[in-house]
Amino acid sequence: MNLPDERSFNRWFIIISCLVVIALVLWNTSIFFQSLKEDERAKMHIWAQAQEELSTAPKDADLDLILEILNNNTTIPIIHTNEHGEIAYTTNIDPAILDDPEKTREYLEDLKDENEPIMVDLGDGQVQNLYYGNSPALNKLKFYPIGLTLIGFLFVGVVYFFYTTTKSSEQNKLWAGMAKETAHQIGTPLSSLIGWTEILKTENVNPSYVEEMEKDIDRLKTITERFSKIGSSPNLQKTDIVGATKESFEYLKTRSSNLIEFSLRAPRQPIYVMLNEQLYSWTIENLVKNAIDAMRGKGSLKIEIKQDLKQAHIYITDSGKGIEKSKYRLIFEPGQTTKKRGWGLGLSLAKRIVEEYHKGKIKVARSEINKGSTFQISLKKS
Repeated sequence: MNLPDERSFNRWFIIISCLVVIALVLWNTSIFFQSLKEDERAKMHIWAQAQEELSTAPKDADLDLILEILNNNTTIPIIHTNEHGEIAYTTNIDPAILDDPEKTREYLEDLKDENEPIMVDLGDGQVQNLYYGNSPALNKLKFYPIGLTLIGFLFVGVVYFFYTTTKSSEQNKLWAGMAKETAHQIGTPLSSLIGWTEILKTENVNPSYVEEMEKDIDRLKTITERFSKIGSSPNLQKTDIVGATKESFEYLKTRSSNLIEFSLRAPRQPIYVMLNEQLYSWTIENLVKNAIDAMRGKGSLKIEIKQDLKQAHIYITDSGKGIEKSKYRLIFEPGQTTKKRGWGLGLSLAKRIVEEYHKGKIKVARSEINKGSTFQISLKKS
């Protein structure tokens, strides 16, 4: 069994074990509750018999035992009603309830719902119904299973959250490690390419060739720096988001198919936010490339920048195949992709750059099948 499978097994084993323990405790608590309820009913039968004995006993009879039984009940509330349903006797009832006839009737109805009445024959044709409620201890015990269940589910939630966050943390470390290793691996041939361009400058080589090579080398440098920043806290600086977006827009426009109609709408005045330009441009590139894939290399792509009092909003709209509403959040999860090739990391990476590194928000603002989608990035103004 590999490590992920083992951890998954351990997680579910702990969760299922907790649920089994909770079920067993609740089952035993239920049995204990019913046992106490039966004991209290047996006591009420004895109490009712003591009442009968007291009413029919001769004047010279020894009543000590009977009175001790009757006085021994100090917790269970009792109401006696005569044959007409009128209250004849009460014990252990709050005086505030007895002072209000309406509350007394309501309380009597509650006692009728809690337990079956016990008939008390006082002799001479006097038959009363003894209604009684649960003792305070029994009432408290009723809430014990609820509290235990809540604690149990809270514990299960903590266990699940712990394993989920641990797995997520390990995945993040894995991606960060892969990104840094990629940056390191690119760095070696990149240094060599820089050296070769210097040599080519001394040879009889068309300068335009060298110039194009240097552009690609600069591009590789940018990619290397981007990968090296994954997993580290990026340096954020006060930056004009309009200028940064235009720069990324122009780069992508010149390197995309002529079948893509690009357009940009932005305010003339700068909008300042705390930004890491390299990571932000990476986010824009990922969103634009995702849009181009959705349009299958042909369509219109519009970038629009707006602002309100607190935030700057960047909208990227395409005329592609659209996204189902149920997948608005799912597409930002790692590994989610509709392409035959690719790891589905572009939108996940964009979400991490915007929300974790820049404390902003990214979402699907709107989408319609076969008509296109709009992604929205929101960043706090500085």
